[in-house]
Amino acid sequence: MVGSSHEALHRIFQKDPALLTRALQQVLHVPFPEPREIAALNVDLTESEPVERRVDTLLRAETDDGTYLLVVESQGKVDERKRGSWPYYLSFLYEKYRCEPILIVTTQSSATAKWAARPIRLGFPGWHSLTVRPLVLGPDNVPVIADERQAERDVPLAVLSAMTHGRGPQSAAILKSLASALRTIDPENAAVFVQFIDSCLADPQAKQTWRDLMTAIQYFWRHPLAEQVREEGREEGRVQSRRELILRALECRALSVPDDIRDRVNSCEDPDQLDTWFQRAVHARNAEDLFVEERVGDATGRPSPQGVNTQT
Repeated sequence: MVGSSHEALHRIFQKDPALLTRALQQVLHVPFPEPREIAALNVDLTESEPVERRVDTLLRAETDDGTYLLVVESQGKVDERKRGSWPYYLSFLYEKYRCEPILIVTTQSSATAKWAARPIRLGFPGWHSLTVRPLVLGPDNVPVIADERQAERDVPLAVLSAMTHGRGPQSAAILKSLASALRTIDPENAAVFVQFIDSCLADPQAKQTWRDLMTAIQYFWRHPLAEQVREEGREEGRVQSRRELILRALECRALSVPDDIRDRVNSCEDPDQLDTWFQRAVHARNAEDLFVEERVGDATGRPSPQGVNTQT
């Protein structure tokens, strides 16, 4: 499974390499030639020296105008170390493959996008020996696709839109249009896109909106992400049952349950703690005995809850 927005923002181009060409042409307005073939390459740029360097995604595009290396870097925040790493990546790749490398940075942050787009110039001012100009895909230039028909025309681009605009005010409309568009493509591919989006949505409300939308789509429930969602729901159900049992045990014994104690029980998320409170509720003399943490030994020397009569 994809575990982070960093992974999803570059792996989408491994899933659909042609999307990267469309992004260059349509979003960044780069006159990149139409590839005859695109192949994924090894992302490891480690040399014989013990210094490990890896790009996020590396694709080789064969076009009528020549061969290009498409270097995709997912960037979550400003990181000045990249101003040294990115020129190295491009120089190393050119030396290794003897074809032109193109650096594309993807991000969900407008501030990070502006930082990443700044040219990296190395050398004497005005006479730079090396200049790197990253191409950036982010919320300021990736289109907002909130129309269902538009999403259906290019589902991978709609996925990229959802991932880059997931923190924005239009996220709900984007997600709804994409949910409908996913029904029009192969279920296995759709399930992968579902996972990418779920990994990228940092806003809790947007993530919950997405998961609610996915409950109506059958392929989602065959995906590992769906099992995670179902397990979360089952665990929440088990926790809620424990809370109810504790309060019912107290009420059945005609014990008064003040609001603050009821609230504390209902706000507890720890199943083990709830089990302990239930055991105490069975023998408690009053509701406050649930929270007595001191224990006394019984006749065998084993610990027992405060308030439980261990004498026979």
